Amino acid sequence: MKISRFTRAVLCGSLCAWGLSAAITSMSCLAMPAAQRAVASTRVIIEVTGGEKDAPVENASVYLKYVEERKIVKDKHVELNVKTNREGVAHVPEAPLGRVLIQIVAEGWKTYGRWYDITNSKEPIKIHLEKPPKWY
Repeated sequence: MKISRFTRAVLCGSLCAWGLSAAITSMSCLAMPAAQRAVASTRVIIEVTGGEKDAPVENASVYLKYVEERKIVKDKHVELNVKTNREGVAHVPEAPLGRVLIQIVAEGWKTYGRWYDITNSKEPIKIHLEKPPKWY
């Protein structure tokens, strides 16, 4: 069975690329100390209220967006999505420490988004939503 020159070149190129990518990943993991490989994370509690009476907003989507910085390859954009319970509280089990974009989308409320610096998990993050403006 004869294999064409083009097929051999494609197979050889893909095997070399696969070996090179495996070598780069293993080298990058070995080059970093164990403390840097594990992203520091904590549990964060977000309390969502709305209106003039500070009523809890139930079933609101809470998005946490952050960037994992890498040295060799492109930065990784990560997004976490949780929902609030009846008390308007969302528990994020593994939120990273550092700068995080928190966005809240709830039906009947104005969409909210702001950057936060998460340093400790003892204090809950309190967010107040407003009613959207009337459209005529």
